[in-house]
Amino acid sequence: MTKTKSDSWEWVKALIIALVLAAIVRYFLFAPIVVEGQSMMPTLENNDRLIINKIGYSFTQPERFDIIVFHAPGGKDYIKRVIGLPGDKIEYIDDVLYVNGEAIDEPYLDELKAELHGGQLTGDFRLQDVTSETVVPEKHLFVLGDNRRHSKDSRDIGTVPFEEVVGKANVVFWPLTDVRLAK
Repeated sequence: MTKTKSDSWEWVKALIIALVLAAIVRYFLFAPIVVEGQSMMPTLENNDRLIINKIGYSFTQPERFDIIVFHAPGGKDYIKRVIGLPGDKIEYIDDVLYVNGEAIDEPYLDELKAELHGGQLTGDFRLQDVTSETVVPEKHLFVLGDNRRHSKDSRDIGTVPFEEVVGKANVVFWPLTDVRLAK
């Protein structure tokens, strides 16, 4: 009888430890997220499932073109691409991104731009036109969805404070036929 109780207790302890470790990983290190909507197409499709790295930005800063998840106004989480870093002057002219006056290539938009039959993917704007700031403020990011015509992003909600960033999208794990790094 004591051996059975001892074996049962060992299984219960192992299960508790596994649940605690899973909770730590889920809440502090990595988390799954489901893409809702079309704002990141064609890079990310509606209902893609991703793994986000929640701890990476504890050791490094976000970089231009990272795909991040952040808490947006209204209590919803958004997934967008980092375009502007603190101190950057951002503008779009004739569908070209300019950062601090230098044209920057955005190869992840090539497919979407090729599908356009006239017009621009990203309408002309200056950071100051959409945020009242001349440069991206300290400890803030300027983010855009890849599907620029159908994205609610920094042009609408303003810059994103670092403390609202949940993490960096690392891997698309669903659908299984499309497993890949999120870039």
